[in-house]
Amino acid sequence: MATKAPPLLLLFTLLLITTPPTSHSLLLSQFQTLFSLAHSLMSRVANLRASRGDLAGSERARLIARKLEPGLGLGFWGAMGSMGWDYVRNYAWRDVASSELFGAVSDMNELLRSLNGLTRMESERERAAWVGGNYKAVLRASNSLFQRLLKVFRQSGPLREMVKTVQKEVVEGELLMDCLELGSNDLKGLIQVFRDIALQFSSSSDRTDL
Repeated sequence: MATKAPPLLLLFTLLLITTPPTSHSLLLSQFQTLFSLAHSLMSRVANLRASRGDLAGSERARLIARKLEPGLGLGFWGAMGSMGWDYVRNYAWRDVASSELFGAVSDMNELLRSLNGLTRMESERERAAWVGGNYKAVLRASNSLFQRLLKVFRQSGPLREMVKTVQKEVVEGELLMDCLELGSNDLKGLIQVFRDIALQFSSSSDRTDL
């Protein structure tokens, strides 16, 4: 018989115990921001693809956006319950591959440095030239990030499923190129928040190894 998730009160008690001793209200706020930025970005990608006639690609992006919708508004607590139970069941009491988390943070820092370069481009022509010259390096850092995250989230569940879904869209659907075409600010903000969350969990993992 499959194990049922515990009541939300017990679940959040477990999360408070197993997450870093930073402000938990700040951590929850960061997750809310992460959901909001990711949903907004995927909705914009869907509209961009639809505008150029890529209806199949638009629908894939909308599907990802719909998967993120439970993390918005009042549904946020249900989404956190699902992801939180996945984390507690599979990762909270084990080695969560802190080296891979630190590596993921390094990859995100590389992506942020690249996006900072893109934001300095003032014209469409300059931005297009920048993307043409730097896309392979950005894609390489992105692929490295996904590989590290899949090593961290190695058990089946919502966390691994989301990473694999986005990874597939980057590899097969050129999601990263679409995000760069839309401008780097949304993607940059998303990566910054995700990096800050990963830093907290990687620091927590290091303390458990001491």
